[in-house]
Amino acid sequence: MKKVLLTILQYVIFFGLGIWIIYHMIHELTPKEESDLLFALKHVNLPILIPVFFIGFLSHFFRALRWRLLLKTIDVNPTIINTSFAVFIGYFVNLGIPRAGEVAKCTILARYEKVPPHKLVGTILAERAWDIVCLILLWILAIALQASIISDYVVAFSHRFGNYVKKHESVFIIAALVLVAAIISLIAIYRRHRENAIGKFIKEMSHGVSSILRMQSRWAFLGYTVLIWSMYTLQIYFGFMGLPVLASFHLTILAALVVLVYGSIGMIITPGGIGMYTLLVAEILTAYKVGDIPAQAFGWIAWAVQAAVIVVLGIISFSFIHLYNKKLHGQTLVDTAENNEP
Repeated sequence: MKKVLLTILQYVIFFGLGIWIIYHMIHELTPKEESDLLFALKHVNLPILIPVFFIGFLSHFFRALRWRLLLKTIDVNPTIINTSFAVFIGYFVNLGIPRAGEVAKCTILARYEKVPPHKLVGTILAERAWDIVCLILLWILAIALQASIISDYVVAFSHRFGNYVKKHESVFIIAALVLVAAIISLIAIYRRHRENAIGKFIKEMSHGVSSILRMQSRWAFLGYTVLIWSMYTLQIYFGFMGLPVLASFHLTILAALVVLVYGSIGMIITPGGIGMYTLLVAEILTAYKVGDIPAQAFGWIAWAVQAAVIVVLGIISFSFIHLYNKKLHGQTLVDTAENNEP
């Protein structure tokens, strides 16, 4: 019961934060800025979104292939199509309920591959731990390669944030009180398990990462990891080309990498990255001298395209996974009968 209450409280708080960010971003726009934002959104180069969509599909497909390698270490050998369907559905569920997607993809794959769901949980923890390590490494790499640009941005952002806090002091006081109340509530719910939770999380991460480094197919696993994050970066880079108002800023692949790591934080904080992804992407693009409106327009488009990829793949997977397995298992029964004939 405590775990359910904790999950609900977390969802309400962070979903509410995302909605508040959206309201704030729109409310702060002047009529002229609203018109400019709509103009930028209406003049998206739609043909360029086709490769962006395909790259998004590849990133999730490579993730399915990588998960399949982990599953083989526990003697589970699912088909590539079932693994892909499970991953797509997992992402789709995550849009609405954070972290429920991991449960969904384990449950679905277990159902169609006839294995116990709990047997797959360890592979999910290993993947999550590895992705956290990768995100940290990419963050360090992005800062190191774009140090001069990022440092200038941090100074400018600190100045702007200080002025904003003075202007909206009452809002920040209320937000701080709400945050304190939320923290107290979380502590009250989790007070008996707080020490165990931290230790368990660290143990799970270290075990997950070490198990990957020891697996026989570790080089293939690392290769898929590089492909996954490369697709994420290329998706952002091609997205730059899809927004004509960004053409004059000549944003590079390194800029796409920086946007990726910032946007990833937004995806973690709020459900599906709602609000927070757009805010962080728009903020970091100002480091590259991109105006507030073009930066915000790209943030909305990038978030919408990524969500659209997940929704389309999720719906397709829900629609066809049963039909695929009905045909697959039907064919398997026929083959078995033929092989048993004298």
